[in-house]
Amino acid sequence: MYLSAPFLKEFCSRVSAAASSITSDWELVLVNDGSPDNSLGLALTLQQEFCNIKIVDLARNFGHHAAIVAGLENTDGDLVFLLDCDLEEQPEWLSLFIEEYESTSLDVVYGVQDKRVANWYSNLFGQLYWKAINIAADVSIPVNPMTCRLMSRRYIDALLSVQDRVLYLAGVFAWTGFEQQPLKLTKTPRPAKYSSTYSVSKKLMHVVDSFSSFSVAPLILVFFSGVIIWLLSLGYAAYLVLFKIFSPETVLSGFTSLMLSVWFVGGATIMSLGITGLYIAKIFREVKPRPRYIIKSLYERPEIDSKPR
Repeated sequence: MYLSAPFLKEFCSRVSAAASSITSDWELVLVNDGSPDNSLGLALTLQQEFCNIKIVDLARNFGHHAAIVAGLENTDGDLVFLLDCDLEEQPEWLSLFIEEYESTSLDVVYGVQDKRVANWYSNLFGQLYWKAINIAADVSIPVNPMTCRLMSRRYIDALLSVQDRVLYLAGVFAWTGFEQQPLKLTKTPRPAKYSSTYSVSKKLMHVVDSFSSFSVAPLILVFFSGVIIWLLSLGYAAYLVLFKIFSPETVLSGFTSLMLSVWFVGGATIMSLGITGLYIAKIFREVKPRPRYIIKSLYERPEIDSKPR
């Protein structure tokens, strides 16, 4: 839950109807990721109406992926259906996921966007990003994955054994393995007055984290770029020596080309240091033994315990 108050009551009602149509033994785990609105207060009110609700209240905003892990670590079910509560993903899809799950011996059924609902330039950059990350990564990451997915308990347990501090869940979901099956779906665009909380800066940091988590290709690119620049410089130096030997009377001049060379090499050096720095920063974040999230209060289902702990 982050800025989720406008959607929460309808979300809980639809989840209750969808889950109750399949089984009587279910619970809904809501994670409050430091939401600045009244999401937590509304969830506590809804908990009295829908007694199957458990609420995990984080100490602050730790981010979408950390909040997902917090929710998964507080589930008990043999099957876990994960989805966002902004109603872009439909709770009624649960029956589709169950049907696909039971038809084959799977551990995961995950949603992928059959058609992206963003604007054209977001779609273009999205396509470029997914092609690039799959070329660079050492695992095959599904293109245009959605948050919603149905997972078995043994897959959840394996997934939670991954201790990455810098989380890129799309990659971790794929890296964990097991039998996984995509299910093509189309999101419902949210109303214009409820804009996405994923800003451009967050998306850029998401790209950086994804590449640094699942690929060393940028470092390899830096190495070979350095080798190519070094060989070109040796070749150009040899050319100048030979030119001076065979045309000693010619005065070599070329301030513009010299400056372009300096700028090119300088820019390549700074870029290389920046890429290397990103990986060092990731190492710095990974080696610190800080938890990925901190729970402030855990509100169990009313029939179990109505008091937070």
